[in-house]
Amino acid sequence: MKLAAVGDNCMDVYENIGKAYPGGNPVNVAVYFVRLGGEASYTGVVGTDQYGSLMKEKIGEKGVDVSHIRFEEGSTAITHVDLIDGERVFGDYEEGVLAEFKLTKEEIDFLCSHDLVVTGLWGNIHADLAEIHSRGVKTAFDAATRPDDEAARIAIPSVDYLFFAADDGDTPELRAQMKEIFDRGPKLVITTLGEKGSIVYDGKTYTTFGIIPCHVVDTMGAGDSYIAGFLKGILEEKSVEECMKAGASNSSVTLEYNGAW
Repeated sequence: MKLAAVGDNCMDVYENIGKAYPGGNPVNVAVYFVRLGGEASYTGVVGTDQYGSLMKEKIGEKGVDVSHIRFEEGSTAITHVDLIDGERVFGDYEEGVLAEFKLTKEEIDFLCSHDLVVTGLWGNIHADLAEIHSRGVKTAFDAATRPDDEAARIAIPSVDYLFFAADDGDTPELRAQMKEIFDRGPKLVITTLGEKGSIVYDGKTYTTFGIIPCHVVDTMGAGDSYIAGFLKGILEEKSVEECMKAGASNSSVTLEYNGAW
């Protein structure tokens, strides 16, 4: 059971507490997947600055295969963050070398040696998902809060599991949006609703699940934890509700400490 995470990484630099944590959507999913007992790799690019080597080192320490992290001349991506009452307040994002990230043929072959490939809105590989999917590999995509962005629209027809986040809870408008996305190709459309839980649409049924109560310290990485737990359940051929529970349980662990991991 091997998961390939590919795309963006970044250092989450917390301005008001003077600390920096490695992260990024696909990176986090890979780390959390390994935490749950699975195997995962991360494919991406980092800069030749101080953060690049730190990023690779720290991801590797978590048991993730880092053999396909590339170094390019320039800066590693940075997200500036403030932590206020346990909630993240995002500032500027500096994309660095990720702005020019393109997969090589060898990297695509490597990704296709896994059971499932996961990426996200800022991964810059949305146009490559069609080839990966055509080779019989399961695919997942996290559209964050913007499933209508161009990258997501390109990715969706080649995605088995489409994730996105919404703030207004389970509404008729959300369900209509999930159905519209489902009709473009995914097997499942999964929406995380923060403290209101999550909802999944499979083309026939909307399944809802709540949260696992915990002491919230920092919400960084909570959604990525959910994705890792959900996808591990998928690869274990669990039911949709069991996958949702696995996602919520994994998320509750991450919420109880500072930083993504």
